[in-house]
Amino acid sequence: MPTDAPAGAVEPLRTGGSRRGWSRLAAEPGAVTGAVIVALLLVLALAAPLLCALEGQDPYIYHIDALTESGRPLGFGGGISAGHWFGIEPGTGRDVFAMVAHGARTSLLVGLAATAVATAVGLVVGSTAGYFGGWYDRIAGRAIDVLFGFPALIFMIALGAIAPAGFPRPLLIVLVIGFFGWPAMARVVRGQTLALRQRTFIVAAVALGSPPWRVLVRHVLPNLAATTIVYATITVPGMIGAEAALSFLGVGVPPPTPDWGRSIHDAVPWVQTDPMFLVFPGAALFLATLSFNLLGDGLRDALDPRLQGVPR
Repeated sequence: MPTDAPAGAVEPLRTGGSRRGWSRLAAEPGAVTGAVIVALLLVLALAAPLLCALEGQDPYIYHIDALTESGRPLGFGGGISAGHWFGIEPGTGRDVFAMVAHGARTSLLVGLAATAVATAVGLVVGSTAGYFGGWYDRIAGRAIDVLFGFPALIFMIALGAIAPAGFPRPLLIVLVIGFFGWPAMARVVRGQTLALRQRTFIVAAVALGSPPWRVLVRHVLPNLAATTIVYATITVPGMIGAEAALSFLGVGVPPPTPDWGRSIHDAVPWVQTDPMFLVFPGAALFLATLSFNLLGDGLRDALDPRLQGVPR
């Protein structure tokens, strides 16, 4: 507990409660499954060059000789073989496993980075608005309402189409998606801050003369950690999906950079003749969104102080 808090103050999340929370998380099959899949996807993304080297392929090599005259891959399952674990891309002949592995780097990097941006902005705006209140809270609330009603996807598409070619596209996507993602986080954090502001240890710290910013940093923000972690985790799937949607619509990361959304877009015309090209990037996107949702649900149950010590 912070040194300037009164001796009898009890914060919602204690060390013992955290241990019980992690034990509860380990006892949740869905959360464990989600954590394992997330870990495997992260390994796939980080070790993509090594894994592709083991396969002997590269996402930027075009195997035109492995295609028919119509552009269809030769062989079973879209060209699946010992040299092409997931087959090859119709029309271009690029290795699908290499594209999925390197596409994981793009999708997960953008999704996690956009979540970090949205979490940072939402945490700052929500906690300060909830704690200080007044005119600042009213302005922040109206800004959140406006952004909630704003057609975010249309704006993202338009901005992606008119952005200068020299501006790094991944950075642009991270900033745009993160900008439209923070209001939800801010609203949740504000509500939690309003509740914390009435707690005894906060009132006591204020009564002892602690400056407002010290109370906010030393007492309020640490007690928002569980809420922030959980909400950030369940926000990641939406960020990954938004990035995939932009790439599917042609305004995401430019080709030939591998990306799950663009791979799904390119697979649509071939789905009747070569469905495997759609299966693998689609399955990767599905597993990413499902695993983060499972992990977020498990974290919510594990870190909720009201559930700690309650038999399952």
